[in-house]
Amino acid sequence: MGGLTALLLATPIFGFSLSAPALASTTPAVLDLSAHVVAELAAGEAAASEASADASAENDASQAEYLAQTRRRNSIAGIHRILGISTWGAMTVTVALGVMSYYNLYGAFSSQADNPCVRGSAIGGDGGCRSLRTAHAISAGVTTALYASTFTLSFMMPDPDDLSSGKGEFAKTLRLHKTLRWVHFGGMVLQGLIGVVIANNWLGLDRANNYKTLQALATVHLASGIVTWGALSWAGALMTF
Repeated sequence: MGGLTALLLATPIFGFSLSAPALASTTPAVLDLSAHVVAELAAGEAAASEASADASAENDASQAEYLAQTRRRNSIAGIHRILGISTWGAMTVTVALGVMSYYNLYGAFSSQADNPCVRGSAIGGDGGCRSLRTAHAISAGVTTALYASTFTLSFMMPDPDDLSSGKGEFAKTLRLHKTLRWVHFGGMVLQGLIGVVIANNWLGLDRANNYKTLQALATVHLASGIVTWGALSWAGALMTF
């Protein structure tokens, strides 16, 4: 009886067995799922690392560009300052020569028969009536060349900090400096055109027949020169003192 019982327990009945169910068939699926999760995590970490590297590279490039623009601004600013002072000095001489030349030719709104050149009381004597005009023309040419260089450099100067858009005192000063730039630029254009017209007689005007017209043009030329000099002096003083 004991042997039969042992046989029955050891032999499957109706296809049933007392052995534990096999897990081998589920193991590959679990492993595949785990590998997929690991791969996704690794891909996510790689993407995050790549994005971080890109952001770091972009930040480094932006910082390098900022430093380059700052160095460029400082370099140009030094040259701009020297040229600006040189322009102011040349313009001061030009205006002084212009005032003396105007006085010789037209006096204090004197008539054609009563101006210093006619009376013989011109600055520099009789030769001053012509020599001062020549000196004024040469000085004006030098001033124009210096001014053009200085004006061009003002637009080549980068502003990485956007200084003129701030609310501080320096920002207000810089905005006024830039506004005055257009005032003296307009004056340079106006007086330059009138001066060239008068000097080259482009309108066919002469002192014998068109004295009043020439006197009026010369007056506007002188006045615009003084205003231009004043605007340039103000603009320069703002950034110097």
